[in-house]
Amino acid sequence: MPDYSAPVFLTELLKAKSPSGSEAQAQAVYDHFVKPHADLYANDALGNRLATLHKSGGPTVMFSGHMDELGLIVTYINKDGFIYFDTIGGHDKTIISGRRVIIQTANGPVKGVTGKRAIHLMEESDRKKVPEIHEIWIDIAAKSKAEVLQRVAIGDVATYDHEFELINGSVGTARAFDNKVGAYVVGEALIRLAKEKAKLHAKIVSVATTQEEIGVRGAQTSAFAVDPHVALIVDVGHATDHPDCDPRKHGETKLGGGPILCRGPNINPKVYDRLVACAKKAKIPIQYDADPRPTGTDARAIQMARGGVACGLVSIPLRYMHTPSEVVDLEDVEKCVKLFVAFAKSVGKNESFNW
Repeated sequence: MPDYSAPVFLTELLKAKSPSGSEAQAQAVYDHFVKPHADLYANDALGNRLATLHKSGGPTVMFSGHMDELGLIVTYINKDGFIYFDTIGGHDKTIISGRRVIIQTANGPVKGVTGKRAIHLMEESDRKKVPEIHEIWIDIAAKSKAEVLQRVAIGDVATYDHEFELINGSVGTARAFDNKVGAYVVGEALIRLAKEKAKLHAKIVSVATTQEEIGVRGAQTSAFAVDPHVALIVDVGHATDHPDCDPRKHGETKLGGGPILCRGPNINPKVYDRLVACAKKAKIPIQYDADPRPTGTDARAIQMARGGVACGLVSIPLRYMHTPSEVVDLEDVEKCVKLFVAFAKSVGKNESFNW
């Protein structure tokens, strides 16, 4: 199999530690790669990044991909120097302990490990229980609370110390593919469209949103500010091509099968049809998902902004969501970028997606 080279923009986003509410590292990466290609570039009070292209065009098309990730936040330090925390976003408690973590502090990163009582020291009944968050701690090899407080403060955030690497061809694993791949897609799509601006009728606003993992908060405020007519949202979706995943409950999607298009009440049917047509014309393989309610993505907030927004949702297949080792085929990511570019170029002057 030939060597695969991952895009530098994407790998830098994956290196960035950016739990919800602490997205500064991801913001800096997005600023570096996207700002030079935008006609207008702005931030806001929630930390969103808004890059505008073809500012005099219409209709306004918003691209949205969130740049925040899961994390931990320091809440308490005991007298012996062990750090207790709460979770940022939806963690699986069965996999928190025994992990290397990096705490982001005012004086730089501090490394530690998450600990709990060893299985040898448990009663038989305890071995069957999932530990509660307050029964797990971070150990930075300090001897006292005073020593910890010289390095770490209450409210500092941490992430798992699991970095990106390719494991087979274009398939890679990383701590936060969810949703650094989405932030990459909306930024990279704008970069490519900037080279073909003369072919655009629409105004494009690519937004790297914040705080999706704790309630699509950045999407809510940025959609109000952008006031788009149409929005394409990109997030990760469950690849169900692995053991112990029942397609009768979760649908049938696979890694490497191309972007997943969602249908349901959260999705504007005209936008969906256009995405399908663009994919077919560009020979981009696509997969399908159905959701009978508002989705757990930025689309939930954007659709209901102001007077309503015509939304489409594109998902990148991912295995092992919300774990330290998520798995994505980067070819699916590239196909998603191409689909966003094709959609933007297809939008006619002042075209309406009302129905």
